[in-house]
This record gives sequence, C-alpha cells and structure tokens, in this order.
Amino acid sequence: MLKPIENTVREIKKLDGLWDFCLDVRQEGRAKEYFRQALPEGETRKIAVPASYNDIFSDPAYKNHVGDVWYQRNVLIPSFCADKRVVLRFNAVTHRGTVWVNDTLVAEHQGGYLPFEADITSLVHPGDMVRITVCCNNELNWQTLPPGLVTNNEAGEKRQYYFHDFFNYAGIHRSVELYVTPKDYIEDVTVTTDVSEDCTQGTVNVDFALSAGSTESKAQVRLFDSNNHCVAVSEVAVAEGKGKCQIALSGADLHLWQPGQGYLYNLVISTSTDEYTLRVGVRSVEVKGEQFLINHKPFYFKGFGRHEDYIARGKGFDYVGMIQDHALMDWIGANSYRTSHYPYAEEQMDYADEHGLVVIDETQAVGLNLSLGLSSDKAGLPKKLFSEEGINAQTQANHLQCIKELIARDKNHPCVVLWSIANEPDAAQEGAREYFEPLAKATRELDPSRPITCVNVMFSDYKKDLISDFFDVLCLNRYYGWYVQSGDLSAARKVLIDELNGWQNKLHKPIIITEYGTDTMAGLHSMCAEMWTEEYQCLWLNMYHEVFSNHSAVVGEQIWNFADFMTSEGVLRVGGNRKGIFTRDRQPKQSAYVVRKRWLSVPCCEKPQAPSAQDATPYAECALKK
Repeated sequence: MLKPIENTVREIKKLDGLWDFCLDVRQEGRAKEYFRQALPEGETRKIAVPASYNDIFSDPAYKNHVGDVWYQRNVLIPSFCADKRVVLRFNAVTHRGTVWVNDTLVAEHQGGYLPFEADITSLVHPGDMVRITVCCNNELNWQTLPPGLVTNNEAGEKRQYYFHDFFNYAGIHRSVELYVTPKDYIEDVTVTTDVSEDCTQGTVNVDFALSAGSTESKAQVRLFDSNNHCVAVSEVAVAEGKGKCQIALSGADLHLWQPGQGYLYNLVISTSTDEYTLRVGVRSVEVKGEQFLINHKPFYFKGFGRHEDYIARGKGFDYVGMIQDHALMDWIGANSYRTSHYPYAEEQMDYADEHGLVVIDETQAVGLNLSLGLSSDKAGLPKKLFSEEGINAQTQANHLQCIKELIARDKNHPCVVLWSIANEPDAAQEGAREYFEPLAKATRELDPSRPITCVNVMFSDYKKDLISDFFDVLCLNRYYGWYVQSGDLSAARKVLIDELNGWQNKLHKPIIITEYGTDTMAGLHSMCAEMWTEEYQCLWLNMYHEVFSNHSAVVGEQIWNFADFMTSEGVLRVGGNRKGIFTRDRQPKQSAYVVRKRWLSVPCCEKPQAPSAQDATPYAECALKK
C-alpha cells in the first residue's frame, strides 16, 4: 500500500483535528445505526484525532471502557476531487475500525497499527458535505493480535484482560486523510537495492504495478540525487499493468545509505496519467555466520526497545514527540531501535530513513503466551496455548495477514533491516513449531531481501526453544538479576554467560539482546545499590555490558526501555513500567549518562569495549552529567 503523496496529479486533505466522540456504554450504536445521523446529543463531546481516548478526560469510564466507541465529523469534498479517484485512508484505528461515508459502509479493518483505506469515488462529489463515522472497538480475543480475553464482572460490566505488558490504548491513533489519484494510477512500487562487496557499485531494482484496467504500454523511471540531479533514466515497457527495471550506480553517482548517514535518492515513476515519487536508500543487508552486515561491514546494534507512549495522548502520533525521542536517541548515541511491539507510524520510519537510524520492524504479535504471570489469576484461559480454544488456525491466518500488511507498508524503507514476526511467544509449548514454521516461510517469500527473526522470551531458553532455527538472527529478552536471581548480580552474570554460550553452540547465529533492563524509580537512591534504585540500574547495566563486550556472538544491545511507559493495573507495576532510561516525560535517569558514555566511546557501528572499573561505579557517572 503506497503512502499518499502530493504532486501535480495527487493531492491530500488532512482530516485530523477535533471530531465528535462518544462512548457506546450500552453497546447499542450498531443496532441504532449511529452512522445514519449525528451522534447522540448529551453523550457526545469533542476529541482530538489522532490520540488515544483513554487518558484525555477526567472520567475513569473513558480510561477503562471496553467495547465500541464512535467518532464522527462532516467533511467538505474539495474541488480537486473532480474527475479523480477519491480515497479515504486511516493510518491506524486500534484495534478494529468500521467506517461509513454517510449511510454507506466503506471499510472494516482488524489490526490496530497499520493503515487501511476505501475508494469512495462513487459516493462523493466536489462541494458535497459528507458525514464520516467510525466505530472503533478495542476488544481482544484469542484470534486477534495481540490476543486477549473479555469477561464480565458481577455488575455485568465488560473487563478486558490481555497478555502484553503495556496499556491497551485505543482510538484513532494516526492521521486520517482524504486523497486523490488519477483514475489510472500507479498502484504499487517495490524497490530492492544491493551493493558490491567493495562498495563501489550499487543497484536499484524497481518493480511497479498499475491499477486494474490500465492500458499503459510504457513508463519512465528516473532517479535523482539529493541535489535533485538526475543520475539515471530508464524507459520501461509495461505489460499487463506491470513493469520493472534495474538502475546501476557507481563513481560520483553512488551514495550509500549507512547507519548514521541516511542518504536518500528520489525515485520518480511516470506514466501518461500519473506520477509517484519514492525515497530510496541504497544499501545491502546480510547475515553471515555470527555477523550482521550492512554494506558488507559488521554492524553492532546500540539502542532501545521503545513504545509509542506519551502522557495524555497515549499512542496517538504527533511530530513533537517523534522529534524529541529521536533527539534523545541521538544524544545518547543510539543507532537503532525495535518497533516493540507493533508497527510504528510511517512518519517515524521516514524519519529513521532520513537520519540513518536502523530499525527492527515488528508485527503486533505480542502476548502469545500464558506463562508470564500477567493473566494467571483470570478464568477462561485455555489449557493449552496452541489449541482450538486458544491460539488456533484463525489466529495464524490473522498473523499472516499482519505480516503481509507490515511488509506491504514498510518494504521500501532502507532503515528496516530485520523483520520480527512476534515478541516473546511461548516457544517451548507443544504446537509452537507447527504455528511458526509456515509464518517464517511466508515472511521470507514476501521479502527475500531482508533477514527475519522472532524475539525469544527468557524461559524458552536454548534447551527448551522449539522455533529459533527458523530465523536468521537470534533476538533475546533477558532479565537475570531482576525477575530471577533478583538483586544478585554475580549469579545473574553467570547464568547470562552460560545461556549465551548455549545459544552460540547450538545455532552459531548473531545474537541481539533486544530487551534487558530493571525497573527504576527516578530519584530513588541507596548507598547499597538496592533494587529499584538508580544505582542498581547503573550497576546492572554495566554487568550486562561487560558480558556483551566479551561475547563474540553478541552483535547488539537494545535496552528495555527507552522511556517509562503505561501498563495495565497490577501488583507488578507502580504507575506503569519503570524500566526506562528516560522517565515517561523524557527526563534522563542516572543510567542515561552511563549508557551515553558507553555508546559514544566508539564509532556508530562498532561494538563498545567492556566497561572499566570506574565505569562500574555509578556515583562517578552521575557526577559527570556530560
């Protein structure tokens, strides 16, 4: 699905702003057909789009609502829609969106982190005032991703339980757009690139498809450098609506996209009726033995697991939060992050492209697990995780659809170097192998140009895991010294080393530690570096960093988490998850200076040396503040 753009033949009208909004407390909106008229008077208020609805209002009914909510606004159809194909696009409605234009149902989509759209050409005309109504539902079950369980309490009120450790924010989380294309249009573009081993030659492979019924017999493909100088032109024959070409680059025309240096070309595809521009980064990605290579050079991941999580607006996208987070990652020396645990806004991917930030791109398949303790006291759980009552064939089909949609959206982003198809599934359970094998195979077929992974949970270690041989890179989430061996860094260090050695001997693949961290209350201090204090977080991180630096198979460290974030209520969390290096309002904890010194001690792509004895003393680090 191509991102909407503006040029001489394509235009966009943003529909962000204030919409009418109401909770469907009695769950009667569908039966009463709220979409046929204005939302109920007395129950409707204004809400910001994009944003989560949960934290905006003072009434806890919004925070804890389970079920349908309704959005509505009237839109004037602009004159630029005349004689054009008109499309209504939602970049994310969490978790299920149903959309009407006036009285006509135009779209339904399950999966709260990826775009969907509807061709509404036949329903609208320039100058019309049309009513757009959206029913958003946040309920999760065993077939949705992420999964969940809805029950009723004694008062008959719905309660949503889920198995992922972040708050189940809901709403219209990203921009809503009305855009136009010519009626005969460029429907899809796929770009793959490669680089010669000596990095003196680059190739750009372009495949494109035109809309059904197109009679075009030729197209033109041009490539422009960052100075808008045309470096290549190709006249392409089109057959059955499809065309392809290969562009060779060398010498002064070749500029590689590299970590820390996000060089982008503009690729322009033109037909007699349409034109589409796509930014292209020329780079290669490869796994070779225990190394992860970008442009044939070893790359070491330094960064974070993150969340789209902000005070008041929840998971709603805005540019201020995006720029601030990237500025802090730059300050601390990060070169990468993982979109844990769902696809992020495409604006974030664009920003990573521009700045050479490396991304592990992950689906919303989180919570495929009954063993984490997040839901152990809830009734209604299946006896077996992979079963007809739990994660079943329909879940697998929905999972595959999530993978397809993610790759379709993000396949052309040079920042994306690794697909992650799930986070922390219970890979030791009977049925796990049968569930994941076809998904891994399908991911490779959908995009042969990138390696794939599935992030491994701590209790599915190398002795118990059933699926990691399907993947190119081993991503591990480990919390020795926190959840287990609590407070005992010496014991935790030994277990961590033993497990890394076990994985290395079993698979001989590159290892990225995609989660490691401790809950830390900002401002809590102790001379004895007790758990939850800032001192303990610093000592704990330094122990892990010493192990990583001395282990040959470890090619990356991504701390959990970039910033504190909100979770569901429970005895494990006080005001959310506190594992952030920054607080939820993006202030640095003491550990931020420890991490910054480590990551900036070597060039962008290199693996840092083990911390020195001085580095292991957090008090000195706190005093530096530089």
